[in-house]
Amino acid sequence: MIVNNATLTTLAQGFNAAFLRGFGTVAPSWNQVAMEIPSTSDAENYGWMKDLPGMREWVGPRVYNNLESATAQLRNKTWEHTIAVKRDAIEDDKLGIYANLFSIQGEVVGRHPDDLVWGLLAAGFTTPGFDGQYFFDTDHVTYSRAKAEVSWSNNLGGSGKPWFLMDLSRAFMKPLIFQSRRKPSFTPRTNPADPHVFDHNEFVFGADARYNAGFGFHQLAVGSKQTLDATAFDAARIALASQFRPDGSPLGVHATHLVVGPTNEAAARELLQAERDAAGATNIWRGAAQLIVSPWLE
Repeated sequence: MIVNNATLTTLAQGFNAAFLRGFGTVAPSWNQVAMEIPSTSDAENYGWMKDLPGMREWVGPRVYNNLESATAQLRNKTWEHTIAVKRDAIEDDKLGIYANLFSIQGEVVGRHPDDLVWGLLAAGFTTPGFDGQYFFDTDHVTYSRAKAEVSWSNNLGGSGKPWFLMDLSRAFMKPLIFQSRRKPSFTPRTNPADPHVFDHNEFVFGADARYNAGFGFHQLAVGSKQTLDATAFDAARIALASQFRPDGSPLGVHATHLVVGPTNEAAARELLQAERDAAGATNIWRGAAQLIVSPWLE
């Protein structure tokens, strides 16, 4: 192949099409557990408001709730994935393998947000959330029915493979955050006069994007490393529901999804899908939550 501007433009278009094919094969799963927050700056500040008291009968003047907020900042990161193609390979028409390689690149780029978001769950036992405590911790603050401030745990302990019970019923409120600043794009450097081509005898094709993932509402998730069985599941379910507003009204959190890795999949299916339990009695937890099996978890 003669290497000139026309052939390089055509080549770049073909590689871009291959990249998009690979990118298009990815069905993101991060949005199951994370809310997407558009970003317009290098970082976003999250003023998470404390829970409002419930509605009250309007007798006399309005009661103004003084909102307190805990601030947390999530800084965007820039990500890249670049492939170099030797000029000699273009001249010798040895490009068959590169089409597949750029499709793989597209898949890698498309799947990266899943890598970030799902990776947060296991890290949540040792990484602070917006309240300054570990996301899964034993002493978050909530309230009791009696309107008293009390300690609340969404870390049920244990030493096995982690599993998580979550309330994913709200599109606008999820346990995790995916913060999107700039979506992935594909950029070729195919100018024969480019200094990189002169120095390295190769053309480069790169994808890049700006985004990050972080912790959102710990109130919507319980993490456990205990053996996944009916007793542990019930404890996690009760923990989610045992959160109240300062006025004593329920926070309204309930278990909707059980999130596990392949190690706990069999136990999760037995718990949520079997008609009978191990003793032969009716399985009262059948259908109690939807099952999510993530390969990013153990």
